[in-house]
Amino acid sequence: MVFSSLIFTFLFLPLTVCLYFIAKDKYRNYILLAASLIFYAYGEPRFVFVMILSIAVNYGFAFLIGRQRGQTGTEEMPRSGEAGRTDTRATIFLVLDVFINLSLLFVYKYLNYTIVLINEGFGSDIEVPDIALPIGISFFTFQALSYCIDVYRGKVRVQKNPLYVALYISFFPQLIAGPIVRYSSIEEQITNRSTSEEDFAEGLKRFLIGFGKKVILANNLSLVADMAWEAKAANASAAVLWLGSICFSLQILYDFSGYSDMAIGLGRIFGFHFEENFDHPYTSVSVTEFWRRWHISLGRWFRDYVYIPLGGSRVSIPRNILNLLIVWLLTGIWHGANVTFLVWGLMYFVLLVIEKYLIRPDAGKSRLFSAFYRIVTLFFVNLGWVIFNSPNLKKGLNFIKGMFGLYGNSFVLTDGLRRSLREYGVFIVLGILFCTPVMKYPEEWLKKTEKRRLAGAVIIPAGCLFIFLWSVSFLILGSHNPFIYFN
Repeated sequence: MVFSSLIFTFLFLPLTVCLYFIAKDKYRNYILLAASLIFYAYGEPRFVFVMILSIAVNYGFAFLIGRQRGQTGTEEMPRSGEAGRTDTRATIFLVLDVFINLSLLFVYKYLNYTIVLINEGFGSDIEVPDIALPIGISFFTFQALSYCIDVYRGKVRVQKNPLYVALYISFFPQLIAGPIVRYSSIEEQITNRSTSEEDFAEGLKRFLIGFGKKVILANNLSLVADMAWEAKAANASAAVLWLGSICFSLQILYDFSGYSDMAIGLGRIFGFHFEENFDHPYTSVSVTEFWRRWHISLGRWFRDYVYIPLGGSRVSIPRNILNLLIVWLLTGIWHGANVTFLVWGLMYFVLLVIEKYLIRPDAGKSRLFSAFYRIVTLFFVNLGWVIFNSPNLKKGLNFIKGMFGLYGNSFVLTDGLRRSLREYGVFIVLGILFCTPVMKYPEEWLKKTEKRRLAGAVIIPAGCLFIFLWSVSFLILGSHNPFIYFN
């Protein structure tokens, strides 16, 4: 089940919200857990067992780690005199937990592709098993790992109630495409939270904004991008390829940030406050800044659980470069089982090292510098998305060659390109406009006086209703694409 579907919008969500708010407080977490498992089971019930296994493994090992750390439910650090004994056992339990989690992730996400690579590299004929990918396994695996690691580090108390751990790992708003939520940030919200009319209204507004991003913008932009990727790069107009690459860059922004908006909005409806996952990344003046604004929760996960434990920046330059290489290799692999994702991660590793040790872009010098660095950053980000979106490396490199006319293809406006601009031009313009913080200005203007606030109380709900009806009209007409990060 996906958020941008009629069954979720008109059946699952209203039913869940109604049951949640008519239930007594002590039953609300049970309702959310049941709803989350039903949500995950929809379409592929067998994967619920993978989810339940993940919950059981991480609950069990976190409990064992906490016990070895001397936690009683109120303590966070080992009892005096027991650190040596408990640390060794706790470390063993953590290693086992990490091994089992990553093994599950490897089997379901990477085993098939690994066998294909072995067959191609060694000329072997190993049968490739038919293993389907459980949706969101990369997200909930990393989320579960963060909980166990934080228990081991003493940053959070072990949770002895399996219901709370199960809800944390499986909570449907952010289950399958993030944001990756830390247990420390919602521990109190799971056990003791309240909901208000403001939370409900703001959550619904945020959900509808994300709904519109996905259905109105991402889905329509994908049609232009798909036409470019379906064309043969050697024969296509360079203009077609450039437009296709730009449309995909916008598509993936609104696809993923739209999902995050919906997840954050749904969480707030139920009284949860998730951290932001996007902050206008296409306004960045450097690649470094881009990755502070794009998929923020993933970047912080790799920073806190990989980069800093390796030594971070407080090491020699060669060691720091090695640390960055490890992080970006893992980042690329996390995104998918394909050489393209590995190359995509390596590209960002190279760019970040260049920025950190060679160029050191300083956009604060002038507006001209700022504009120049923004253009350069967007240029490389756009090329990166070409590799990211390509089924194989050869296709991606051919696409880039075609963009620069290396096949002799000219930059001409073909009939197909003109037709695409006529049919989808409004979505391209809106996509470019809304990737900037342009909407904050009318929002701030509406808050300045009492009269404007009263007007905003009408304009904002009316705008949300318009977005909702426009989005639903596309869904009724059959406009549906799965979220890119589901894969």
